Amino acid sequence: MVMRHDVRRGALMMLGATALFTLMGALVKALGDRIPFPELMFFRNALALPVVLAIGLRRKVTLRTRRLGGHVARAVTGMLAMGCSFFALTVLPLAEQTALTYSTPLFVTILSIPFLGERPGIHRWGAVIAGFLGILVIAIGQGAFGGERPVPAGAAPWLLWAGFAAASVHGLFSGLTTMLVRQLSGTEASATIVLWQSILMTAMSAVLLPFVWVTPSPADLPLLLGIGLLGGLAQVLLTEAYASAQVSSLGPYSYTALVWAILLGWIAWGEVPTLPMLAGAGLIVAAGLYILHRELRRRRA
Repeated sequence: MVMRHDVRRGALMMLGATALFTLMGALVKALGDRIPFPELMFFRNALALPVVLAIGLRRKVTLRTRRLGGHVARAVTGMLAMGCSFFALTVLPLAEQTALTYSTPLFVTILSIPFLGERPGIHRWGAVIAGFLGILVIAIGQGAFGGERPVPAGAAPWLLWAGFAAASVHGLFSGLTTMLVRQLSGTEASATIVLWQSILMTAMSAVLLPFVWVTPSPADLPLLLGIGLLGGLAQVLLTEAYASAQVSSLGPYSYTALVWAILLGWIAWGEVPTLPMLAGAGLIVAAGLYILHRELRRRRA
């Protein structure tokens, strides 16, 4: 893949990918009360696979690799991250789930110590602490430490906490995935990594399918198709974005997902963001942007 060094093109691709991923999340949330989330993961992976394969064939991408174990590990962490994200979508407000998944840069900073031998300075550690304080603020808004929060009809209170925990842990598994991709990218092309990811995650989600299968209704089939196609197209746009510009210059645009999530949650489910959610999201986003800023300064130095 040829790096075009076109920041404007990369920004547009990132904005498109972010919007499509958020719309896909809204479809997952819409189906979550009727179809188990592992089944939704299968449709997400399986229906996106033809899109990824078509692009791989057009670019003559090869599956030849000497690091199959690394690809498998990356697929496992990717499955765990997706599972946490999809489960959280079924029980949490869309904007809240989106805000909590922004904890990935915090975990990447921590994981860079054992994986890459880095020693984060006081500035990055301060950003990590601020980000986790943001998660704590959202937790307080959920009713932690004696507070109260309305429970949606039909939802057990423990499910809300399980969803909160899953959305938070998503950042850990996503951070592990980032570390593994960084290691693989030393010898593997990015397109090869994406292709192996799609194939392995489709196979892994298919293994779970017999244990959770619920036959979709005819009305649900277009939504399932939308999950797969939106996910596949968003993955393509994301890949094109990273092929157009440096990751550090595109990071801020990914946070527009929170705007889309607030709008979609309000329109589709009447979810009005609470003050703790907005304050916590602000802390998490600010921490992520500051970590990105310090990373960019370090690379320039």
